[in-house]
Amino acid sequence: MRFKYAATAAVMGLALAGCQRTAYNDSNLSYSPPPLQAAPMGSVQAGQLPDPTASQFPAAPTTTPGAGAMGDNTQLASNAMDVTKESMVGSWKVNSSGKSCDMFLTLTNLGSGSRGGTRGCVGELTAMGSWEVSGKQVVIKDRNGGSLGTLYKTADSRFDGSTASGQSISLSR
Repeated sequence: MRFKYAATAAVMGLALAGCQRTAYNDSNLSYSPPPLQAAPMGSVQAGQLPDPTASQFPAAPTTTPGAGAMGDNTQLASNAMDVTKESMVGSWKVNSSGKSCDMFLTLTNLGSGSRGGTRGCVGELTAMGSWEVSGKQVVIKDRNGGSLGTLYKTADSRFDGSTASGQSISLSR
């Protein structure tokens, strides 16, 4: 029994020995960096600051951007082909304002629509969370259920429409 306590005390002593603090007070090892040189400063300007209540941004346009695309949706809607939810399931190539990315549509329920998402998209399409078919249109929704855009079937494997902000969007396989 005495050996057991002695071994435990020896191990504890070694463990604590590794934790002791050491200080180096060797004057040969001290080093102080040279002082920094002052950098020249430019001249100081004085003037009146702009009115903080005035907007620094230009006024919003009176017509919404892509109004033509929104108008085109009326024509797309009138010429749209029938669409079923099952025919939409799968992977789609997306082109929105000249940028390409991927969209994936499933039949998994999410809120009032079905789960969907994008990969490699920019802008408002990055917020896509679900989609649904309503009549002859496909509505793309954000994660909160708000509409991001509307698409209409224009060919066997093609859908065209616009985002909520009026940017053109097309899906193809």
